[in-house]
Amino acid sequence: MYFTDRGIEELENRRGEEEVSLGWVAERLREFVDLNPDFEVPVERLATWLARLDDEDDDL
Repeated sequence: MYFTDRGIEELENRRGEEEVSLGWVAERLREFVDLNPDFEVPVERLATWLARLDDEDDDL
């Protein structure tokens, strides 16, 4: 288990039943980066990866 799995598990346990839009998630990611600029690159990579999940031409 990676260290980040604890945060993912907490997210799932606390909010796993909620339905949110991707616009809402994007805004939360922006807020997070504004508060934690050192995480700009990892958040950008995560957002890009999520945006391109259905792209068959991209190598994951």
